[in-house]
Amino acid sequence: MERVNELAKSKAAVIFAKSSDCMCHSIKTLFYDLGASPTVYEIDYDPKGREMEIALQRLGCMPSVPAIFIGGNFVGSAKDVLAAHLSGSLKNMLIAAKAIWL
Repeated sequence: MERVNELAKSKAAVIFAKSSDCMCHSIKTLFYDLGASPTVYEIDYDPKGREMEIALQRLGCMPSVPAIFIGGNFVGSAKDVLAAHLSGSLKNMLIAAKAIWL
């Protein structure tokens, strides 16, 4: 859990993902389209990926990926990010965290 927290706070926008997951790809694409360059941790390539996946599940992320952090705060999974995008609050979160500039 400590490693996940440290990585999540290391950059303005952080996505924990798996390389073969289509929702992970969609969320990364959404961030890029909004002008953000999130730090992406592909947990299936990380030697401690299984431990990270368990920590993400303990945070309440089901399924474990994608798990999105903005400004060091856990935003949620794909459905939470998509809901924030549709309401217009995702862009505001990214601006507040200095992940994008206008």
